[in-house]
Amino acid sequence: MTHGHADVTPVFDPARSVAGMAAPTLLAISHGTSSPVGAGAVATLVDAVAARLADEAPVHAGFVDVQQPDVATCLDGLRQESTVIVPLLLSAGFHVHVDLRHEIDDAVGAGIDVRLAGALGPDRRLIDLLERRLTEAGLAAGDVVVLAAAGSSDARAVTDCERTGELLADRTGHPVSVGYIANATPRVPDVVASVRAEHPGARVVTASYLMAPGYFQTLAEKAGGDVTTDPLLPADGEAPEEMVDIVIERYRATRPA
Repeated sequence: MTHGHADVTPVFDPARSVAGMAAPTLLAISHGTSSPVGAGAVATLVDAVAARLADEAPVHAGFVDVQQPDVATCLDGLRQESTVIVPLLLSAGFHVHVDLRHEIDDAVGAGIDVRLAGALGPDRRLIDLLERRLTEAGLAAGDVVVLAAAGSSDARAVTDCERTGELLADRTGHPVSVGYIANATPRVPDVVASVRAEHPGARVVTASYLMAPGYFQTLAEKAGGDVTTDPLLPADGEAPEEMVDIVIERYRATRPA
């Protein structure tokens, strides 16, 4: 698979089967980004999933926004196959509940067999990864943490992010406040300022709860924290095993038994 562009040509391999039936295609749908580095990071995750499932199921990629191919194009190219869409999104917000659901309803109405898996979070394996990023950034005793999430107009996504903040606080033993970069409040810079007022003299560590490098990561880094962690997917190197595991688990839990 090429970074940033998915091959959506239908692939059928009788060897890829589940309980004697052809295994559904895993269609990994990410948000899309104008950042070449961010696009490459997401593509690395898709490539890692495809490598792990090489003997089990075909894997393709598409985007809900910004990049191509879009969801409708992907599903049209896969219309002869059973497909499971796995959203490469950390929370189930507007893109999952509205955008993807609309595309799937249209596809099902056109006779295409497609199912929608859950978003990647909240998940304790993402907490493992967030904790690792904080350790890499030098989290120390006395630090306070601001979890910087993308944000969503959908309250369910905000609830997911708040839960992630609670889990991260439980794991690290550090105070964790949640802020949003767009489409929700409170905004990250406001949370950083509030935390500084509440914990005078403490170092503020911004924990990036973002998929990949890009514009939102830059905004997180400029939000006023003393240090900001890297996003969950690295700018270079391999995709974290935790994220590969979650994507595959979401796929396997959603495909027909």
